[in-house]
Amino acid sequence: MSSAASSVSNTDGPPSKSSNRLTDSGPHNALAAPRNFAMLAIYQIVMRTGWIFKTESIIMPAVVDYISGAGWIRGCLPLLNRFGHSVPPVLLARQVKLQPQKKWMVFGTTALMSGLFLLLTWLFFMGFAARKAAWMPIAFLIIYAAFFTCIGLNQLAFTTLQGKLVEANRRGRLLLVSNTVGAVSAVLCAFLLLSQWLSEEGARYDLIFGFSGILFGGSAVAMLFVIESKDSFQQEAAAHPIHYFADAYRVLAADHNFRMLATVASLFGVSFMLFPHYQSLGLQTMKLPTKSLMWWVIIQNLGTGLVSVPIGGLADRHGNRLVLRFALLGIAAAPLLAIGLLHSGTLGIRLYSSVFVLVGMTPVVLRTLQNYTLEIAEPEHHAVYLSTLSLCMAGPMFLSPLAGYFIDRVGFEAVFLTIAGLISASWLLTFRLHEPRHNSD
Repeated sequence: MSSAASSVSNTDGPPSKSSNRLTDSGPHNALAAPRNFAMLAIYQIVMRTGWIFKTESIIMPAVVDYISGAGWIRGCLPLLNRFGHSVPPVLLARQVKLQPQKKWMVFGTTALMSGLFLLLTWLFFMGFAARKAAWMPIAFLIIYAAFFTCIGLNQLAFTTLQGKLVEANRRGRLLLVSNTVGAVSAVLCAFLLLSQWLSEEGARYDLIFGFSGILFGGSAVAMLFVIESKDSFQQEAAAHPIHYFADAYRVLAADHNFRMLATVASLFGVSFMLFPHYQSLGLQTMKLPTKSLMWWVIIQNLGTGLVSVPIGGLADRHGNRLVLRFALLGIAAAPLLAIGLLHSGTLGIRLYSSVFVLVGMTPVVLRTLQNYTLEIAEPEHHAVYLSTLSLCMAGPMFLSPLAGYFIDRVGFEAVFLTIAGLISASWLLTFRLHEPRHNSD
């Protein structure tokens, strides 16, 4: 185990000697383990079903095109997304660590996410978007930023809770169950509902957002049934916000393997820049019908579910490093396939949906990066390691509006091919990561 854990803060005390196989050990947890596994799976399944109605690569950029249409505004979505995933978790990583029961933070952030989407429902139901109100894009981006601030804290707390309650060699199974069942549930709901809410005459975004908000609220309820023992970690509060970023710096400086993982995550993070533009390439450049949004959402989620079937078993048997190598290849291939189909005439139009099978591997990469991090950090340092990982992954997002700007200026090809090259570099760097389950590696 790296010495970085003990250098995060001199008030932490000695690092735990836990093997990280079972981080919340004891008879109580042994009895609660099946119930907790089921509740964590249900939480993710219901969340995933709601998430399909706000897919970042399809639905949300289509909403921005509906209320604005500017490429640079569409490019703000990944920036706000990754900012929320990274900066707030770093600022609150100590607070997450010190929470005796992490489930309450997961519950609270999920409830706030539900409230924000119900607010969007009201705005679209009142017709402000249809009337092209000048302030609507600004209001939408503010709500979007607040939502992803909640998501960043939510994912930090949830992953820390998972590291506490689920054994390392069962986390792949949790990914398998939640992604596979969640994909089936999400696809079924999308097929039944989006087919009615998306049409050439117009999209009922109020109903789409309302359904997501209700399901987010439902997923929060699952947290009430989690059995979690109380932690008693100790750490002084930082005197200044910059000190929270100093924690992240100390982790990166002291842990070479994690520093390599952070580089892999940063290069992978550039893939998020393209999320708003896949649907734009299809709808606006290739002139595909609006109804295609529904099929892309379904295909993307089916891709996630199908990939999770072998991935979960591979992760549990052979470790997360191997899974990361496999999944990153798919992410790197997505922009190459999109550009290839753009120049393939009628064949490209027919097969463009296949791009979203590869885009659907993104949640698998994210969860694998987090699970790898849980294995290389001691339990009391999970929060700071995870928040540092998110911060590194978000770094490239500050250039995301520029990606939208250059797509408007020079076209999709140059931007897509450049980002494919950076993701390929991320894949190559995985061969320099250690396998934490093999001490000799």
